[in-house]
Amino acid sequence: MRFLIWGVRIVLFLLLLAFLSRNSGAVGVQLFFDALWTLPLSLLMLIFFVAGVLLGVTATTSTILRQRREIGRLRSLAEGAGHAAESDSSTSVRSV
Repeated sequence: MRFLIWGVRIVLFLLLLAFLSRNSGAVGVQLFFDALWTLPLSLLMLIFFVAGVLLGVTATTSTILRQRREIGRLRSLAEGAGHAAESDSSTSVRSV
């Protein structure tokens, strides 16, 4: 299984390397105030991919943290309910 995973990784790397070599032409990016950046297309695509990943991670971080806080709160409530149920059953057995 390990060899299969490494084989897939090597094939994926070679495909990406071929893609980058085929898209190495210069592209001009027109910015504000007549500023012009001339970058290779592959580098420009990599920059925007990384920016998109960072934006996606930033957008989901608050949701994940909120869910973790809620899970912790619900676990503490469940543990408190479990201890209360144990104490109620132990007192009812003693009184009988």
